[in-house]
Amino acid sequence: MQPLPDTSSTFSLFNRNFIKLLAFRIQIVLSYQMIAVVVGWHIYELTHDPLALGLIGLAELIPYFCSTLFAGYLVDHYSRRVFALAACVVTSLTSLMLLLTTLNVLHGDPTWWIYAAVALVGMVRTFITPSYMALLALVLPRQQYARASGISSSAFQFGLVIGPALGGVLVGWAGKDVAYGVSALLAISAALTFLTLKVEQPPLAKPSPVFASIGEGLRFVFNNRLVLSAQALDMFAVLFGGAVAMLPAYVQDIFHYGPEGLGILRAAPAVGAVLIGIVLARYTIGRHAGKLLLWSVAAFGVCIILFGISTYFWMAAVLLFLSGIFDGVSIVMRTTILQLATPDNMRGRVSAINGIFIGSSNELGAFESGLAARLLGLVPSVIFGGAMTLVVAGTVACLSPRLRKLDMRQLH
Repeated sequence: MQPLPDTSSTFSLFNRNFIKLLAFRIQIVLSYQMIAVVVGWHIYELTHDPLALGLIGLAELIPYFCSTLFAGYLVDHYSRRVFALAACVVTSLTSLMLLLTTLNVLHGDPTWWIYAAVALVGMVRTFITPSYMALLALVLPRQQYARASGISSSAFQFGLVIGPALGGVLVGWAGKDVAYGVSALLAISAALTFLTLKVEQPPLAKPSPVFASIGEGLRFVFNNRLVLSAQALDMFAVLFGGAVAMLPAYVQDIFHYGPEGLGILRAAPAVGAVLIGIVLARYTIGRHAGKLLLWSVAAFGVCIILFGISTYFWMAAVLLFLSGIFDGVSIVMRTTILQLATPDNMRGRVSAINGIFIGSSNELGAFESGLAARLLGLVPSVIFGGAMTLVVAGTVACLSPRLRKLDMRQLH
């Protein structure tokens, strides 16, 4: 890594529109991350079944997977602002639905209402990242994308830190209803922040048949071997190495902590990712970028294996913190590759396709973890996932020499 010599460009990152865009992202991430941690505790409290935790991921994945390509098409061809605002509004309504479920206002099995709310969150999230990535490219010049990826990643991970921690604390001190209410307020605040954003939007892509336009984005991703390799690496590594979905079971059955402990463990990986994001906003990764990416994914797998066998709460927190550092390197590098390699008129569709890789790995990984925990047991399932992450890193290193030899400076 090497320091960036141009200090003037660093200052220009902090223009009003960039700050507002980051504030919007932090608030909406806080909102749905609070939902994620509270519903996990809520479901396990009702069922005491690790498979039920895995089904949370499946409930979010199915609508996410079905709508994300259409979301990318809509963002590229229509107003990016409208869909981001709509996502904030629906997220707030989802939080209110969960609040009513907690208060027993909604009749019927509460687990089904929770899964329905999670499904709504999965659908609306498909519009957030494509809109954000498309607008990010409008508020910053191209030469600042690498730095912006580091800062943006830190902002995103900051939401991942505070959201789970705040959700866990609120559940422990004030109850699930208060946590859901705060989540709704954060989504509304995100919408109000977004309304103050003033960006001159260039002409959108000419309307074209939906499936033809989506096919264009798919062909771009699958014909760009570097982008495809980076996305596949992240997808399969997180698919097998996602131990986060099992944290409610670990906290209650192994560490014997309350919801505050869940908040701490959920936040630990994001703390590591925030710190490495700050470092990578100051220092770019140039030579040996591909090797560093692959080694980071492998180290992430090792951390998950060690977490799986840990029996001490704070040791587990440290291991998750380290896993966040290594995962943060992958996030920044993957985002930078995507931003530099994607044409402006395809950012919505390509970001949506990227969302399939990332969204499917997180949510499908949660389902895989729950199913593996049911079949193998809680601890063996996490160890198995970490080991498979090592296999994925080694396989991609062998099959993708271009990624392995990547010098990030070649993409500028």
